[in-house]
Amino acid sequence: MLHSRILPTSCGHLEAARRAQTMAGPFADLCGAKKGYKARDMDLMVSADGVAAWRGRQFDCALGESGVTGEKFEDDLATPIGQFPFRYVLYRPDRISVPNTVLPVAPLTPLDGWCDDPADRRYNRLVCQPYSGSFELLWRRDEIYDLIVVLGYNDAPVVAGRGSAIFLHVARPDMTPTLGCVALRRDDLLTVIAECAPDTLLRVGN
Repeated sequence: MLHSRILPTSCGHLEAARRAQTMAGPFADLCGAKKGYKARDMDLMVSADGVAAWRGRQFDCALGESGVTGEKFEDDLATPIGQFPFRYVLYRPDRISVPNTVLPVAPLTPLDGWCDDPADRRYNRLVCQPYSGSFELLWRRDEIYDLIVVLGYNDAPVVAGRGSAIFLHVARPDMTPTLGCVALRRDDLLTVIAECAPDTLLRVGN
């Protein structure tokens, strides 16, 4: 069994998460991944029609309401095309156990949000309430953010307006489209993070 590397709890996990978020590694460009990188068995391949391929298996997945795009902008409801590393995992400790994964893991708290204002200095960053800027609340009534893989999209560096909160997260039961993220059924997502490598990429539409 894997032993997850747990980041500090409560608002104290913010700095550790930000450090993980800015670790570009060899894959960093505008969207956080090196162009022209070739597919490997340990990459999660997602087609534009909503099928995810993982180590010889196929999973249904939900994509953005506007489909996929090579020119991602804030509020366009599209999933960006490209190759994005898995940065770290956030989870709801009141709903699921600590997930098994080689990735860094941090529990969510009711105070956690994600800044979605391109004019804010913390744009596309994890923030903690109280926060005066615009943000998306990560502690939700529904289950879609019970498990989140934060992706290396628009984080190294962050470019204002190029999209925020692009996650791999839990799909709704009816697999309805997302606001731009990639979503898998919870059991499928748990399988992916349990079997992934530290350098696994999400590859969308290419």
